[in-house]
Amino acid sequence: MPESNVIFVGSKPVMNYVLAAITLFHGNIKEILIRARGRAISRSVDVSEIIRNKFLTDVKVKSITTGTEKLKTDDGHELNISTIEIVLERGGD
Repeated sequence: MPESNVIFVGSKPVMNYVLAAITLFHGNIKEILIRARGRAISRSVDVSEIIRNKFLTDVKVKSITTGTEKLKTDDGHELNISTIEIVLERGGD
């Protein structure tokens, strides 16, 4: 998937990411990837559900992938950070 179709969810308000996704879909993109890690995972789920249920009802969840990333801290310790990737696909061909 091209990097331009990826939305990285962080600490901004949910509606910022919803607007970004809707903009991509209105630009004739059929598939987007919503990616988050750590505490932003619940926000990414909110983003996908708001898109599907409130704005674009023809969008379906194509896949959901969870995983773990290992990050090194400044003092050399390793942290396991949970990740999620939600692929949304717009139908209506």
